[in-house]
Amino acid sequence: MFFAMAKLRLALAQQDFPVGAVAANANRVRRLVAEATAGGAALVAFPELTLSGYPPEDLLLRPSFLAACESELAALAADSADVAVLIGHPHSEGEVFNAASLLRQGRVEATAHKQALPNYGVFDDMRYFQPGHETTTAVIDGVTVGLLICEDVWRSEPAAQAAAAGAQLLLVINASPWDDAKQAEREAVLVARARETGCAIAYLNLVGGQDEVVYDGASILVNGDGSVAARAPAFVDALLWAEFDTETRMLAAHDWPRATDPGADATLYHALVRGIRDYIDKNGFPGVLLGLSGGIDSALTLALAVDALGADRVTAVMMPTRYTSQLSLDGARAQAEKLGVDYHVIDIEATYQSFVDALTPAFAGKPADTTEENLQSRTRGVMLMALSNKHRQLLLATGNKSEMAVGYATLYGDMCGAYAPLKDVYKTVVYRLARWRNGAGIGDSG
Repeated sequence: MFFAMAKLRLALAQQDFPVGAVAANANRVRRLVAEATAGGAALVAFPELTLSGYPPEDLLLRPSFLAACESELAALAADSADVAVLIGHPHSEGEVFNAASLLRQGRVEATAHKQALPNYGVFDDMRYFQPGHETTTAVIDGVTVGLLICEDVWRSEPAAQAAAAGAQLLLVINASPWDDAKQAEREAVLVARARETGCAIAYLNLVGGQDEVVYDGASILVNGDGSVAARAPAFVDALLWAEFDTETRMLAAHDWPRATDPGADATLYHALVRGIRDYIDKNGFPGVLLGLSGGIDSALTLALAVDALGADRVTAVMMPTRYTSQLSLDGARAQAEKLGVDYHVIDIEATYQSFVDALTPAFAGKPADTTEENLQSRTRGVMLMALSNKHRQLLLATGNKSEMAVGYATLYGDMCGAYAPLKDVYKTVVYRLARWRNGAGIGDSG
């Protein structure tokens, strides 16, 4: 006699849930739960602090905000049926916890509290949350699942507690920000936890940009023996399907999207694009503008903006003086025409000279120096900020990290801008990204 091996069908929502958009986030959860239900999932999971968005920061100090999260959680619980729903949210019971609740059959069946609260880098969890003190498990279709939240899996104790309670699978929901070394670090940690406990791990991560931080998704499945079963692409919103085999403790991905280029330069480029898109869209700007000099920094910033928003939402401005070379004029125009953006040439020679003339009496007896040179940049800053104010387009600064680190920039000049896509990109990497973008064929018609 043969018995079919038990398998648990999972849906992992690698999605973007904006900070503060509690009702909209709850509605997105409803749509994804419906999709997971139609696809036969027994369990659908959502990222860390799905309802509030991550990081909610001082919104957590508002009782009305916490109440809104609790109200939406209660409504989602009331809507729940046979499919188990694991969702991240702030949980207030006198003290506030970073929580994950399991919703099923019209109620909140279990709530896990994050135990390990990070307080380094971009994280400030200890300011807002109290730590949990035990690991929560739940039985779903006969499978005991340990429920962990982000930093919990970076410590050995929460996973060990889950295994001791009989967990076969660890489900880890996350809001883990991207950096160029993070994916390798995550995999090393997850492989170690799987080998220590014998539990398979489904690691679900948030995706999307939030202010100066970008979350990459890049969710991972790790088998009970520590081998990696699947990697989701970075910066892609997807409902990821997987099955867990209880006998072998192996996970299998089903129809996951694949990264067209998983290389470091491609991933960084997509991170910058996602950051721009989400910052502009989440803050309600119709588009962006930037000063285009004909040089590589502004050219790369222009390409990033177009790839993030589309050419119809990007304006480029060349502002020449007597010192601007024909090569710069030709290069800027070629870049703008190639990418199809709205392009303007505003000659600032007369404006620049008016500044010089006005200041000449006060500069009497002093030779010309970098002061006059910086006036050119500051004249451009005035022009760009005026255009930004008039058209409500956000001004992008185009400087790179190497220039910012050594002060090779002009205050109130080329440092003007509300968002600086290249602020953490060294000049050497700017060249790499430009080469990658030129070879990627993005937007080429043939």
